[in-house]
Amino acid sequence: MDDINTVAVDLHEKRYSDFDLLRISKAVSQDYDGLVTAYLVNVHIHACSAVGVVFGHICPGPYQRFADGRLIRTSDIQSVKKEGRFWVINTVNSKYVIATFRRDVGRRSLREFMRIAGDRYLPTPDRLQ
Repeated sequence: MDDINTVAVDLHEKRYSDFDLLRISKAVSQDYDGLVTAYLVNVHIHACSAVGVVFGHICPGPYQRFADGRLIRTSDIQSVKKEGRFWVINTVNSKYVIATFRRDVGRRSLREFMRIAGDRYLPTPDRLQ
């Protein structure tokens, strides 16, 4: 019984494009109200949360779950507002800056979410979690 049982976990990663890196550098250099948790690229809104690739997360976690280049799905969005040149998403305990949107669906999904949610909080329906 000297064998150690192990489980391989495959975390999805993405390389940043030159455009992503340019937008990230501009987003990082801008001032925001409060502490920014992370910057997101290739973002779209799905089931009341943001899905994208993370950069500069302040707490990547013990297993680097939120390390640069990892795919992230945020908790439910509490509010969305534009600060300077970038959209900022607030969740229960985090603040994310959207550096780039996913091509074709990203901006449209944000507009649709804002149209449906308005100024109120919408939790993700159980069937979509």
